[in-house]
Amino acid sequence: MDEEYDVIVLGTGLTECILSGIMSVNGKKVLHMDRNPYYGGESSSITPLEELYKRFQLLEGPPESMGRGRDWNVDLIPKFLMANGQLVKMLLYTEVTRYLDFKVVEGSFVYKGGKIYKVPSTETEALASNLMGMFEKRRFRKFLVFVANFDENDPKTFEGVDPQSTSMREVYRKFDLGQDVIDFTGHALALYRTDDYLDQPCLETINRIKLYSESLARYGKSPYLYPLYGLGELPQGFARLSAIYGGTYMLNKPVDDIIMENGKVVGVQSEGEVARCKQLICDPSYVPDRVRKAGQVIRIICILSHPIKNTNDANSCQIIIPQNQVNRKSDIYVCMISYAHNVAAQGKYIAIASTTVETAEPEKEVEPALELLEPIDQKFVAISDLYEPIDDGSESQVFCSCSYDATTHFETTCNDIKDIYKRMAGSAFDFENMKRKQNDVFGEADQ
Repeated sequence: MDEEYDVIVLGTGLTECILSGIMSVNGKKVLHMDRNPYYGGESSSITPLEELYKRFQLLEGPPESMGRGRDWNVDLIPKFLMANGQLVKMLLYTEVTRYLDFKVVEGSFVYKGGKIYKVPSTETEALASNLMGMFEKRRFRKFLVFVANFDENDPKTFEGVDPQSTSMREVYRKFDLGQDVIDFTGHALALYRTDDYLDQPCLETINRIKLYSESLARYGKSPYLYPLYGLGELPQGFARLSAIYGGTYMLNKPVDDIIMENGKVVGVQSEGEVARCKQLICDPSYVPDRVRKAGQVIRIICILSHPIKNTNDANSCQIIIPQNQVNRKSDIYVCMISYAHNVAAQGKYIAIASTTVETAEPEKEVEPALELLEPIDQKFVAISDLYEPIDDGSESQVFCSCSYDATTHFETTCNDIKDIYKRMAGSAFDFENMKRKQNDVFGEADQ
């Protein structure tokens, strides 16, 4: 370990593994360490089931009705991949797709007045949806056509809207859309967690709705994908990429000290040895003095023996409960997957309800979601602090990632990865930087 590296990475969460993969592909000498004996950090999948019970101090362990413990891979952080989103692009460019298998999530639903409805996202679905009345459907259809044709580089498609100065609230007004439609457009299509976006320039919202529609167009049932055997497969895939390009991995390796000289990182000390480096990437748990708390997320993992009611018996789905429907500032999310994804025993389902904490009683906040899941065989409640770095790392060269937020997809995580890359490399992130080199000495011809 007593060596000089370009970059040392602490923690094997998804953000850290993708960055170590990119750095390795770009010819950097990388050392990747984790104090845990498993990959994934906060974003790991726990197996066998007995381990999950232990982790949540449920000492009695799982009952026999839960089947074999090793049939379970339970994600600690529930997220799906947007089929046309940034993480899928990263997987394709790095060819990490060859280590993973994905299934399309079967449906996306939105909550209104205590019931759930399929999210209409194409013109045909919009016209068939019972979320809105006849005239509203026509207006919504016009709005979807406007979004689909909108091109920020072609003013002919603007229809009087200025992408940089017209607010989204004004765009909704232009198409005369009612509150319920605004709710599901902003929260179930553009996937915002709060209503702050309404007074921002409309371009980002239009692009988010486009991303949703393009993702949906790829596979049809929903815009989301999910890897077989759980999300813990993702960091492992990128770790493999880094190793192929000469990255060194050490799990179960305590980090005793981050060594600084004149305010700049020069190395990491572990078990009496020092590995030297020019730059350091880590998750917040390794640098408590360099992060600030930015809020909390509650996630409740629920094991069920049945699909969720009113989802056409889908073996996977997402439900979004827009904040207006339950008098909150932020949305509540449910991600549900099942034995069909090799993450649970036969006939079992895992639903994870999550939201940003707003009160002193977080469990009460997710009750509307839990009511949709009844009866629940077993609940595991986790309340996590959200951390963000206090500086950009330009002086110390210590680049800390943000905690995983309450969103149900990886777009915010990818934005963090791109932002850290830009700060480290001094140039904007480009997906081309992730491409494997064709004349690759470590090639995988045997795969």
